[in-house]
Amino acid sequence: MTTANETIQLIKELVEIPSPSGNTNQVITFVENYLSRFQFEMKRNKKGGLVVTIPGNDKSQHRMLTAHVDTLGAIVKDIKSTGRLMIDLIGGFNFNSIEGEYCQIETASGKIYTGTILMHQTSVHVYKEAGKLERNQKNMEVRIDEKVQNAEDVRQLGIDVGDFISFYPRVEVTPNGFIKSRHLDDKASVALLLQLMKRISTEKVTLPYTTHFLISNNEEIGYGGNSNIPPETVEYVAVDMGAIGDGQATDEYTVSICAKDASGPYHYALRKKLVQIAKENNIDYKIDIYPYYGSDASAAIRAGHDIVHGLIGPGIDASHAFERTHASSLENTARLLYYYVQSEMTC
Repeated sequence: MTTANETIQLIKELVEIPSPSGNTNQVITFVENYLSRFQFEMKRNKKGGLVVTIPGNDKSQHRMLTAHVDTLGAIVKDIKSTGRLMIDLIGGFNFNSIEGEYCQIETASGKIYTGTILMHQTSVHVYKEAGKLERNQKNMEVRIDEKVQNAEDVRQLGIDVGDFISFYPRVEVTPNGFIKSRHLDDKASVALLLQLMKRISTEKVTLPYTTHFLISNNEEIGYGGNSNIPPETVEYVAVDMGAIGDGQATDEYTVSICAKDASGPYHYALRKKLVQIAKENNIDYKIDIYPYYGSDASAAIRAGHDIVHGLIGPGIDASHAFERTHASSLENTARLLYYYVQSEMTC
């Protein structure tokens, strides 16, 4: 049986690998290497995601579980005459959530430069209105850690429009079980699926149904899990973060079971089955609604797949910003996944 400490260590490794949507080859390779020792059937789809298949007793009905390894990030929009970079955001988040963040710029040739994301008017000794100005594309920029004074100096480094920008995760684990880092959405859930597959292999668990695991790589831009779903698939469960905030039931200590998000309700019978599994196995859970949210499962439904869809995951505080969860939430999510993949089909 895997432990929370093993999962947390794996999360730390995953979040340290830059993988903004559109530039995920390095982290998918990491996942392939991690799983290679278990001799699973694996293949990359044309979008660059990874599909892992574990045969079950019933090969006429399949399950699919998915978690996404792509993250928020940015891309070079323009090179300013000052030698600073204007950026365009990848994914749904606000500029204020990355102010002061260290970052790295990857050129088309693969060279890496570091920098800091700042307001142009950061210095309070120069700009009287520094604290009041809007945090937006016009005012925020990347200060590159190189001797550059103009756009030509920057281009001489090999930096150009379209280069990807990744944010430092700043991962930290506290003695009392919290893990805080950027990109827990959704690398915490990716780690949980990897640990689940490892457990299935090492404990020689026989699954009742052939089960596919999709490590998707375009979820943050809306279409990561909408393809490569075998026609035999009946149930499709996205494992993603549970959203925390005012009016939310989700917390950092339980597994969150989503009843509805911005795409509409998730399959009622599957949701009730997940709750039943949690109750039968003394798993702490919360049922919740995420008002401004979409998942790989909702993307699959929009793409027209005839599936039963669900969404669960660990509770993540301050989503798409300075995220945090707790080992107990990871443990409860891991246990629900373990018992779910061994359960009978909903329909």
